[in-house]
Amino acid sequence: MNIGPWSLTNNIFVAPMAGVTDRPFRQLCKRLGAGYAVSEMAASNPQLWQTVKSSRRLNHDGESDPIAVQIAGANPQMMAQAAVFNIGKGARVIDINMGCPVKKVCNVASGSALLRHEDLVARILDAVVKACTPLGIPVTLKTRTGWDREHRNALRIAHLAQDTGIAALTLHGRTRADMYLGEAEYDTIREVKASISIPVVANGDIDSPQKARSVLAYTGADAVMIGRAAQGRPWIFREIDYFLCTGQTLAPPTWTEMRDLLLHHLSDHYQFYGECVGVKTARKHIGWYVNGLPNGVALAAHINQLETTTEQFAAVDHWFLAQADTHADSLVATCDNNDLSSPYLHAA
Repeated sequence: MNIGPWSLTNNIFVAPMAGVTDRPFRQLCKRLGAGYAVSEMAASNPQLWQTVKSSRRLNHDGESDPIAVQIAGANPQMMAQAAVFNIGKGARVIDINMGCPVKKVCNVASGSALLRHEDLVARILDAVVKACTPLGIPVTLKTRTGWDREHRNALRIAHLAQDTGIAALTLHGRTRADMYLGEAEYDTIREVKASISIPVVANGDIDSPQKARSVLAYTGADAVMIGRAAQGRPWIFREIDYFLCTGQTLAPPTWTEMRDLLLHHLSDHYQFYGECVGVKTARKHIGWYVNGLPNGVALAAHINQLETTTEQFAAVDHWFLAQADTHADSLVATCDNNDLSSPYLHAA
């Protein structure tokens, strides 16, 4: 699959999730088989660009191309300005957020709240594409099926996107009112794909290689985007890639490999955030990794009491070494360690 001039290694993407898909997580997912990753959403308001949070989100050091940055806002001129600003910071694809359902985003008329104002959607798309095209940067759109089930307008939004020059469309198969409840509307994704010629990426409830294959086959989508199912399970990308290529199931990691992956993730995480923030923000990631594993709840509770990265790292290391000894370093026989109702998630 291509996005503008970029030829991607596969069609398995990492979804943008605020507070989750930071640079260390994106890099890990790419290393484990994701063909493409979109950053956490960056604010379009220039007054917020110099904050510590924004500075971290604008840090793409060492990240492989194409670097895709998602921007959020409701003012067409600010969105265009934000796109150019992020291109200057290294973005090679600009993604527009019109899918985030959380209140603090929708209350300022951003994210999926924009779906109630198709005229504004058109003006934002036009402004951002016109700002990016002279710089050779493709623009993509991530959206939902509508504001609520009585006002689904995914088809109209898709045609607006195509007519404006959007390079690819990601569609989460839920309305804003649905949040993350119920089942994704693959029928709507299928209908949208059949009606436009630009690439369509299917998003929502894709949590296994088998589900990825069935969604691609049913919707005709060009790619799938994985969000919540990758939390604590970044190797899902290589599992899906292997299954799509061979039709066979890839073995899960061993206890030792899972330990190595998590410790590598933590090392990058601590370096990225520093001591004070790093020890706090790592807790959710550790909890996701061990959710559903034997004695995982006890470890997560213990981790939440630790106040330094050194203690946290050592506790994880010792726990996994003990598990590897207990299970003779067998493959990790997980329960469902992908809680798709995660309280930490602010996804688009």
